[in-house]
Amino acid sequence: MNLLLTTLAEMPVPRDLPLPLPLPATLLKVLLVLFFLVHILFVNLTVGASLLVTIFEFMGRKPGRERYDDLALAFAKTVTVNKSLAVVMGIGPLLCINLVYTLQWYGANALTGHAWLLIIPLVTTAFLLTYLHKYQWESWRHGRRKILHLATGAAATLLFLCIPFIFLANANLMLFPGEWEKVIGFFSALQVGNVLPRYLHFLLASVALSSLFGAWWFWREDAPVPGFTREQLRRTFYGVAAAATACQFLAGPLLLLTLPGIGITGRLYAIIIPSAALGLLTLLLLLKKWHGPDSELGREHGLIWILFSVVVLGMGSGRHAYREAALATQTAAIAERSAAYEKALADFNESHHEQAIPTESPEQLFATCGACHAPDHRLVGPPLQEIARIYANNPAGIVAWAKAPGKKRPDYPQMPPFAHLGDDKLRLIADYLLATAPK
Repeated sequence: MNLLLTTLAEMPVPRDLPLPLPLPATLLKVLLVLFFLVHILFVNLTVGASLLVTIFEFMGRKPGRERYDDLALAFAKTVTVNKSLAVVMGIGPLLCINLVYTLQWYGANALTGHAWLLIIPLVTTAFLLTYLHKYQWESWRHGRRKILHLATGAAATLLFLCIPFIFLANANLMLFPGEWEKVIGFFSALQVGNVLPRYLHFLLASVALSSLFGAWWFWREDAPVPGFTREQLRRTFYGVAAAATACQFLAGPLLLLTLPGIGITGRLYAIIIPSAALGLLTLLLLLKKWHGPDSELGREHGLIWILFSVVVLGMGSGRHAYREAALATQTAAIAERSAAYEKALADFNESHHEQAIPTESPEQLFATCGACHAPDHRLVGPPLQEIARIYANNPAGIVAWAKAPGKKRPDYPQMPPFAHLGDDKLRLIADYLLATAPK
């Protein structure tokens, strides 16, 4: 940790952008956490459901297990909706992180380079494959086309796995500016922090959350799947959710133990430990439902969702607490650098404010006009003698024309506007022209 702080202190520290935030920084950070949790909910549902759809469809290829193919189709219909919501709900956290952590976020994006730029084509391709997979299900259900259909779904799932991995790598990299000098492209960025344990934690959460969603979605009276009872479907999804949640109790400690010490604080533990305790209670409820009688499957689903939501809120808050602690040293250095810059700028302005800025004379201002207008013969534009005759005793007319000139003569080029000079300077030019033009 001391080595990291020393490296950070020796790095070139940028100064902050001298622009006001649209909202207080504290409020933006609260909104960042809340918006991110809403966004990640639909990301989890997209990624987890895509994985389960691929598994169910593969299981449905075997004779006698066609009902799993029908289950995969029914679940795939939710993916196209949730992936759109994931994109829309991602705007809020992206705007907030751009405002609050501008230098760190854009620094990480620049370092990951091509991988970050690939996100848009990857998202576009994943969307197209998802729609192709859903709408060609019936026509590609049998024979060799089924292999093509499976491959299409697997390709979409692979892309849905890659996209959050790139985002996660960037979000991880922004926390450790002291390591940026070691990063050359995306793959070297994966060596900073603990990207892989974070990603494992994300994947397990996606499967658990998608399974809870499936347990609710297929419990509805209007969502039957041929070959399954409602109780069988709920029990199946509760079992998958329980398995993924149990694995979190291995992935969670692995994630915590591999976090660089720069962001570990007592506040982080105060958030994570109660959240883990509630996670354990959630797991026990899931196991109870999984192994319990069918009569109990319709109860306490809302309580499971509430507990899961509180756990997710705690994990999101812990993530933010770690981010604040990890960036505290660089944030303070940036603030110090920004204050020094503002002071130096103020000192410079104060030392030079008494130096008079020479006022341009009418002759100097008129030099611009002389480039195109000669006194008594045509140059680029008409001669001054002719202009003075047209606008005799009407300097305001010259000002109006110079601000927004039209095109009156087909054999002359159109005059460019000079509104940028302002009315006062244009009036000086007009008066000078009328006073000095040949009679």
